[in-house]
Amino acid sequence: MGSGKVTSSAPSEFRGKHITVAGLGVSGVPAAKVLHGLGAHVTVVNDGDDERARAQAAELEQLGVTVRLGDGATLPEGTDLIVTAPGWKPDKPLFAAAERAGVPVWGDVELAWRLRRPDSAPWLAVTGTNGKTTTVQMLASILEAAGLRTAAVGNIGVSLLDAVLGEEEYDVLAVELSSYQLHWAPSLRAHSAAVLNLAPDHLDWHGSMRAYAADKGRVYEGNRVACVYNVADKATEDLVREADVEEGCRAVGFTLGTPGPSQLGVVEGILVDRAFVEDRYRNAQELAEVSDVNPPAPHNVANALAAAALARAFGVPATAVRDGLRAFTPDAHRIAHVADVDGVAYVDDSKATNTHAAEASLAAYEPVVWIAGGLAKGATFDALVAGAAKRLRGAVLIGRDRALIREALARHAPEVPVVDLDRTDTGAMLQAVQEARRLARPGDTVLLAPACASMDMFANYNRRGEAFAQAVRELGA
Repeated sequence: MGSGKVTSSAPSEFRGKHITVAGLGVSGVPAAKVLHGLGAHVTVVNDGDDERARAQAAELEQLGVTVRLGDGATLPEGTDLIVTAPGWKPDKPLFAAAERAGVPVWGDVELAWRLRRPDSAPWLAVTGTNGKTTTVQMLASILEAAGLRTAAVGNIGVSLLDAVLGEEEYDVLAVELSSYQLHWAPSLRAHSAAVLNLAPDHLDWHGSMRAYAADKGRVYEGNRVACVYNVADKATEDLVREADVEEGCRAVGFTLGTPGPSQLGVVEGILVDRAFVEDRYRNAQELAEVSDVNPPAPHNVANALAAAALARAFGVPATAVRDGLRAFTPDAHRIAHVADVDGVAYVDDSKATNTHAAEASLAAYEPVVWIAGGLAKGATFDALVAGAAKRLRGAVLIGRDRALIREALARHAPEVPVVDLDRTDTGAMLQAVQEARRLARPGDTVLLAPACASMDMFANYNRRGEAFAQAVRELGA
């Protein structure tokens, strides 16, 4: 365990530099504006040349920023630095050209980290395959309950650049970071950080599970107080072991079982802390009740424990953990109870866009009539179906890649009745809900946990969830 060097750049260092911003979008436009405002010569390159890109380009060009649409592959002459949108894959020709020319590549998170003021708010960072947004929002709610000035920022909607350069002063930031963002943030050093879980995702971008895990693990580099890991997911603990952290930084686990020393866990319906207490070998601090977590599904209780661990690492009192969790309301389409119709509960977890998220969702209910399907993104479904088979009353399959789930059901749950809807129009959701109603019995849960992306049928998972909720409302009517 060594020392995490903190890197920052004075704003004056950018004056007169030739900086290429790769990609427009939600991170590229703010980055271009900030760098232009610091006196840099900014050129934005963008693969696409559609109506939205042209509108963004026009806005930047009025400021004096050069924009090249339809050519994201060529390195502009004289480039000193590239600042990239997080979604740009590392194997793009632009980055190969930058490597040959010895030009560094940063993401917008790296830029924000380097531009923050020396006395600015420390970062409590969260990453993982699933649960990031919910955990960061819970964390912000707990920090607010402790009377701290904070915001949920990063991959969650509020730009980190806005947070670190804006006029509002914060005591601490709750920061959601994706694997993409971490890949391009080599000098980030958080106060404390958590990796919630690791499951195969975005492998087309990272190239391998090993590379994906390594990028997630960057969140622990240089941590000062705590590296929070998931006791049930050994890969997250392995990442802590591999991290180069500040002297005295501790590994803190969270578990749905009884916690050991240096862990947070659950004892008889109570969330307890055996990490941030005097004599953690003998003592435990009650934090909250499981019923204070909304909703109290197992994976959401795990999110709450991770958030509590980061807040406690920052010195937050136990009462603030309880009050913050009680005040928290989850975003739409995350295991949201829509309605009860004829004794059957209808639950919308459209956000379960991969198998790992769907597995957690299915584990929270039984018996379940499962509505699933969409774009598989290269996923396989055998492990998911085998694990959930005993709790399935039936399954209704929609979307382009539903055959993959149907085949897994035939292999691992052949007795479960399956309705295969051979349509991908948006009206399929109403039919899916009607079919699920037919299969369900009083006391069952009809669960939309697609385990797939939505873009074959819907603009996004929000629209898919809205279609489900509307269909349920029509049943109730």
